Amino acid sequence: MIVGDGHAGVQLADSLRTEGWVGAITLVGEDPDHPYQKPPLSKELSGGGRLEPLPLRGPEFFAEQRIDHLRRCRVTEIDRAARTVRLDGDEHRSTGLRYDRLILATGAENRALEVPGCRIDGVVQLRTLADAAAIHARLAAARSVVVIGAGFIGLEFAAAARSLGIEVTVLGRGPRVLRRSVTPPVEQYLRELHRGLGTRLVDHEEIARFEPRTEGRGASVVTLAGRRYDADLVLVAVGVEPRSELAAAAGLEVAGGIVVDAELRTADPRIFAIGDCAAFPVEGGARRTRVESVQNATGQARYLARALVDPSRWEGPPTSASASTVPAPIVPTPAVAAYTEVPWFWSQQGGAKLQIAGLVAPAGETVVRGDPSTGRFSVFSFTDAGLQAVESVNRPADHLAARRILAGGLRLTAADAADESFDLKGFSLAR
Repeated sequence: MIVGDGHAGVQLADSLRTEGWVGAITLVGEDPDHPYQKPPLSKELSGGGRLEPLPLRGPEFFAEQRIDHLRRCRVTEIDRAARTVRLDGDEHRSTGLRYDRLILATGAENRALEVPGCRIDGVVQLRTLADAAAIHARLAAARSVVVIGAGFIGLEFAAAARSLGIEVTVLGRGPRVLRRSVTPPVEQYLRELHRGLGTRLVDHEEIARFEPRTEGRGASVVTLAGRRYDADLVLVAVGVEPRSELAAAAGLEVAGGIVVDAELRTADPRIFAIGDCAAFPVEGGARRTRVESVQNATGQARYLARALVDPSRWEGPPTSASASTVPAPIVPTPAVAAYTEVPWFWSQQGGAKLQIAGLVAPAGETVVRGDPSTGRFSVFSFTDAGLQAVESVNRPADHLAARRILAGGLRLTAADAADESFDLKGFSLAR
């Protein structure tokens, strides 16, 4: 049973069939819509006409692959002793639906900004297709927008709004945009990029309250410093929180996400977690992290599908093509390597495509390859352990080479990374 029909859950169901699983698969999702891609919701709001979702898989896929897809349905409780879940939904209710392996792919939800007026008309958040459709309609008549939060969603939205000729102000809490996500050279470039687009960036602002505007639609943002920002639309984009409450209620460890081991398994050997909700070990187990990206969600799903189908995890693999065939379980002994796929991510902001490979180190040495003033450069982050991450702006070849270097554990030096004459692609392929 898979809880969550986003990128991670749908990919896992697909990959289980691809890897040869012939037993039953149940996929549970709360959204009323068929599964769709969420990243384009913030990246493509500037397009004209009706906002069309990009499906992850069509309805026919689930029928053809014999995947029981329960939409508009929520898992409310896990009974680990009985290996059952309680379902509550418009069409599906059960007090004891049995599972043999349970995979939590519950994703993340928007972090709330609980201040007075946070639910008035004109103050919105972006997470679902319904959110995007409502915002898209409002943008058609908007002349001014205030964005609360200077993260990826906020900046992508700001660039999209500016492309429509809308006046945009971005209010950030800290001294930098994307302060926990990128290195200072990339932050400085993006700051200058957005200012060049005409976006007003304001740092060190704490929100005190929202108020209805006295004239017209929209809202006024009032800060703790007493400043007021009026707008036809206010987008709150202050990050996300992992959806881990179901795991916590079941007695599973939660610490910045659902805690899993290197095989993406919780302390319960029958329960796994993948995607945005999972806190998994990195740096040889030195710490855990969550990665909020489609690549991480789908990569973990493919990995887990291979692991779950491995015959050593079962007393006997299914021999029938019947959807009701489920092999007898055993406590698994890992027969596959730990999940170590290099995370990567991308963001489109104005004319800049930022691609990140690896996990940006909070401290360490950074070297720049290329010239930021040209809008084409990469930043390589090193620690004593070697290369940790590469951020590439409009340099896709650097990004692809970086992924190969990080995946292969190749020992690139800072001097070679900074040297434009050094054959980075050739080095990445020479394994």
